[in-house]
Amino acid sequence: MLTWTIIFLVVALIAGLFGFGGIASTATGIARVLFFIFLVLFAVSLLTGRGFGF
Repeated sequence: MLTWTIIFLVVALIAGLFGFGGIASTATGIARVLFFIFLVLFAVSLLTGRGFGF
Protein backbone atom coordinates (compact mmCIF):
# COMPACT_ATOMS: atom_id res chain seq x y z
CA MET A 1 0.00 0.00 0.00
CA LEU A 2 2.91 2.32 0.63
CA THR A 3 4.04 1.58 -2.91
CA TRP A 4 0.68 2.80 -4.28
CA THR A 5 0.99 5.95 -2.16
CA ILE A 6 4.40 6.70 -3.63
CA ILE A 7 3.14 6.00 -7.17
CA PHE A 8 0.22 8.42 -6.79
CA LEU A 9 2.53 11.02 -5.24
CA VAL A 10 4.91 10.78 -8.21
CA VAL A 11 1.95 11.03 -10.63
CA ALA A 12 0.75 14.12 -8.77
CA LEU A 13 4.20 15.73 -8.92
CA ILE A 14 4.59 15.03 -12.64
CA ALA A 15 1.05 16.26 -13.40
CA GLY A 16 1.67 19.40 -11.35
CA LEU A 17 4.94 19.98 -13.17
CA PHE A 18 3.20 19.85 -16.54
CA GLY A 19 0.27 21.97 -15.35
CA PHE A 20 -2.52 19.41 -15.21
CA GLY A 21 -4.19 20.81 -12.08
CA GLY A 22 -7.20 18.49 -11.96
CA ILE A 23 -5.15 15.34 -12.35
CA ALA A 24 -2.58 16.54 -9.85
CA SER A 25 -5.16 17.33 -7.18
CA THR A 26 -6.91 13.99 -7.69
CA ALA A 27 -3.66 12.03 -7.46
CA THR A 28 -2.63 14.03 -4.40
CA GLY A 29 -5.94 13.27 -2.72
CA ILE A 30 -5.61 9.55 -3.45
CA ALA A 31 -2.02 9.52 -2.19
CA ARG A 32 -3.07 11.32 1.01
CA VAL A 33 -5.89 8.84 1.71
CA LEU A 34 -3.68 5.82 1.04
CA PHE A 35 -0.95 7.26 3.25
CA PHE A 36 -3.31 7.69 6.19
CA ILE A 37 -4.73 4.19 5.70
CA PHE A 38 -1.16 2.87 5.67
CA LEU A 39 -0.36 4.77 8.87
CA VAL A 40 -3.44 3.38 10.64
CA LEU A 41 -2.62 -0.18 9.58
CA PHE A 42 0.99 0.31 10.67
CA ALA A 43 -0.08 1.61 14.10
CA VAL A 44 -2.51 -1.28 14.55
CA SER A 45 0.16 -3.80 13.60
CA LEU A 46 2.57 -2.23 16.10
CA LEU A 47 -0.01 -2.31 18.88
CA THR A 48 -1.18 -5.88 18.25
CA GLY A 49 2.23 -7.32 17.36
CA ARG A 50 0.90 -8.81 14.14
CA GLY A 51 2.30 -8.05 10.76
CA PHE A 52 -0.64 -8.10 8.25
CA GLY A 53 1.68 -9.84 5.76
CA PHE A 54 3.97 -6.87 5.01
